[in-house]
Amino acid sequence: MKIDILTLFPDMFSGYFDESIMRRAQAMGQLAVRTHNIRNHAAGKHRVTDDPPFGGGGGMVLKPDPIFGAVEALERADDTPVILLSPQGRPFTQAIAQELSHHPHLILLCGRYEGVDERVRQHLITDEISIGDYVLTGGELAAMVLVDAITRLLPGVLGAAGAADDDSHATGLLEGAHYTKPAIFRDWPVPDVLRSGHNGNIARWRREGSLRRTWERRPELLLTAVLSEEDKWFLQELAREEIGD
Repeated sequence: MKIDILTLFPDMFSGYFDESIMRRAQAMGQLAVRTHNIRNHAAGKHRVTDDPPFGGGGGMVLKPDPIFGAVEALERADDTPVILLSPQGRPFTQAIAQELSHHPHLILLCGRYEGVDERVRQHLITDEISIGDYVLTGGELAAMVLVDAITRLLPGVLGAAGAADDDSHATGLLEGAHYTKPAIFRDWPVPDVLRSGHNGNIARWRREGSLRRTWERRPELLLTAVLSEEDKWFLQELAREEIGD
């Protein structure tokens, strides 16, 4: 996958993309990330990329011409998504990460200041994504979040096949508890079932732990999760427990 990131601050990305999973994905050839300074496509001696809004008001607005120039300078197919990172975009989810991971090329535009000239939205952008209902200084952090979540889904990046399949939200549920050595830490033991060697019981314990944690922390996820009859029975038991309390 190739990802081009358009930003006023390209140096913000090098530290994160040079470490851990991001570094491995690039070394494997599964990911190619390039950052581009929007300012390089601004006209004039001072390379101005923002101006006050027409009609007055506070803040500055990113001008359309440098952004159009930056995108049009890229080699891209007609159907390549051009995504604006914006608090007005659709909320980012694991399902959207999976959707975007199937594209061979993405272009991410990092918003700044009060936002972009509306003509960018109308005639250039194909999608807008928000990583949450809060305001950041710019879209750079949001772009890193998208790239990270998408990269984990690329073949072989996490090592074992299907390694990302059981992550929280990957199946519509939260993950349950995990344990590792030592078997007893400060008198707190690892559950016996995890040391039993019985794969069926372990799988059931993990599934029930995932359902219980989702029930307790994010019950709205259960409305859209794919549930078996056994899952539904267990949730009914949880409901009876809650009523009993």
